[in-house]
Amino acid sequence: MVIGGAGDRQSWVRAWLYVVAALVVAMVAVGGATRLTGSGLSITEWRPVTGALPPLSEADWAAEFAKYKDTPQYAILNQGMGLSAFKVLYGWEWGHRLLGRIIGLVFFLPLILFWWQGQISRRLGLGLLGLGLLGGLQGAIGWIMVASGLQPGMTAVAPIKLALHLTTASLILAGLVWLAAGERGGVSAAAPARLRVTASVLPILVLVQIFLGGLVAGSHAGLVYNTWPTMNGYLVPPAEALFAIRPWIENFVDNHTLVQFDHRVAAYLVIVVALLHAIDARLTGSRGTAGRAGGVAFLVLLQVVLGITTLLLGVPLWAALAHQVLAMAVLTMATVHARLSRGTGRLKPVAAAVPFGFEGLAVQGT
Repeated sequence: MVIGGAGDRQSWVRAWLYVVAALVVAMVAVGGATRLTGSGLSITEWRPVTGALPPLSEADWAAEFAKYKDTPQYAILNQGMGLSAFKVLYGWEWGHRLLGRIIGLVFFLPLILFWWQGQISRRLGLGLLGLGLLGGLQGAIGWIMVASGLQPGMTAVAPIKLALHLTTASLILAGLVWLAAGERGGVSAAAPARLRVTASVLPILVLVQIFLGGLVAGSHAGLVYNTWPTMNGYLVPPAEALFAIRPWIENFVDNHTLVQFDHRVAAYLVIVVALLHAIDARLTGSRGTAGRAGGVAFLVLLQVVLGITTLLLGVPLWAALAHQVLAMAVLTMATVHARLSRGTGRLKPVAAAVPFGFEGLAVQGT
């Protein structure tokens, strides 16, 4: 495949980055389903190469099932489970790991091709290599997370490791869309300094909120205090409930009350910053900046409503997955907005390429 002009090259590279980003979102969704179905501990070994193939015979299935029977999760939660039920659990986890391998191929093979054809600048190439290394680290973090759930007495993975795994995936997604947005053709002016700073803060706040959401998911803190806006009748739970565990630092991970309260407070902070930023952008920014800021605020509002709904309904599977996927959409929009707020352009501008995804909000007025 040989690509023509500079604009074409940029469009191909940008489209490839967004495809990888979409696969990362799919990976997060499948990972969420794997966690919610209790499937994450069904594969007890980390085999990066040979594990790409599922069991192909009844003997292979029996061997995998025997390994799972040695886990605390089976002994404590799933005693007496049949082979057919185990195959469902195994399928979710195997699919999650297979998708990770597919993402690796879709990322590295085109990267080699584009680099060989001279379509990757040095700066972009270094950023992509950094993301590639982060992707490899993510695989190792995933196994460390699974291994934590195979320890004696454990029936699920450690919440802090699940939160780290989710946040690392989110960082990879943010990096991909940041680099993709920076590859837009044409020239656009940077937003005023105040708007640039706030736009850059928003993705960081969203990442913090995603980490806190990972702690809620990992500790199952969403299954308690299924009321809003209060928690057991309190807007702010008493200190003895928030810091009931000793040493006090462990409350931030293991205390359901504090874990859920932190997630709520962070959500309020994100929505306040997003709304104020959208108002500021409408008053002082360009049409494109205002449109993107409004898009971020709208998605944040939608995510808050969905989060409250998920909580009030007792965290059903469909709502929990939708909440997790929408978090990725919020992060994507906030990251694209932050990148485009810095301005784009080259010494020799090329014809503007067709915008992808969330970049479409920036077409007019920039």
